Amino acid sequence: MVAIVKSLFAAAAASLASRSSGANVGYGSGFGTTSGSGSGSSNTWGSLGAPSFQLSGCSIDDFVPQFPSGQTQLVVPSQPPKFIGLGFGVQNYTCSSTNNYTSTGAVAELIDVSCIVDEPEFSTIQNGLFTFWTSLVPYSIQSIIDVLHVLNVPDVLAQHYFVTNPITGQGISPKWDFSSSGKFEGVKDAFIVGKSKGSIPAPTNATRDVPWLDLVQVQGDIASEVFRFDTVGGQPPASCVYGKDHDISVRYVAKYIFYGGSLA
Repeated sequence: MVAIVKSLFAAAAASLASRSSGANVGYGSGFGTTSGSGSGSSNTWGSLGAPSFQLSGCSIDDFVPQFPSGQTQLVVPSQPPKFIGLGFGVQNYTCSSTNNYTSTGAVAELIDVSCIVDEPEFSTIQNGLFTFWTSLVPYSIQSIIDVLHVLNVPDVLAQHYFVTNPITGQGISPKWDFSSSGKFEGVKDAFIVGKSKGSIPAPTNATRDVPWLDLVQVQGDIASEVFRFDTVGGQPPASCVYGKDHDISVRYVAKYIFYGGSLA
């Protein structure tokens, strides 16, 4: 099943390769870019061989994410989920004065994978995608995001990034923004800014994989709760040297599932 998502990378890589070789492929640097600016460019989702399978747009009313037993931090809500995305991107860190890396946020693209949640391979799809993302994709996450929007890929669900904490005005808070494409394009409240409700170490490899999270809404109408689970990668090295080591970005893959919200 990971081949499904690899095709998205292949299309983006083809467009990036064309651009770097001088072909007329225009795209912006913002999250909201949805169309190329070059006249006569043939680099669209269809012309680059969009797959015929259906990846997105299916009901997930009966899907239940699997969280570890014996813990109370992550509890599946009683209502059905609304959206599920397979996210890939980077976790960003800076070296603090205590010689440890501290988070400065993240940037990721979420692909709607609602039509494959019942496939046997779905439970491990993140592993194959992580290998592909970390080993075979030479482009930055922002470049991939921009090109997928130029190609107007219908399977793009949302972008994940961080904003100033809207409650305190200090620090940063995670945001999932659905407003740049698809059904909610241009809908200003089609996002969720969240705050932490629960967290557990990744049950797979806690030194490599970022924690699983439960976050609740503080702003936005797209959802009232979001979980991050099935994480692979994203953890920084155990230590650093303050004033010597530079900021780093660590690639990761995770699933995100959204509940509640007033937008449908």
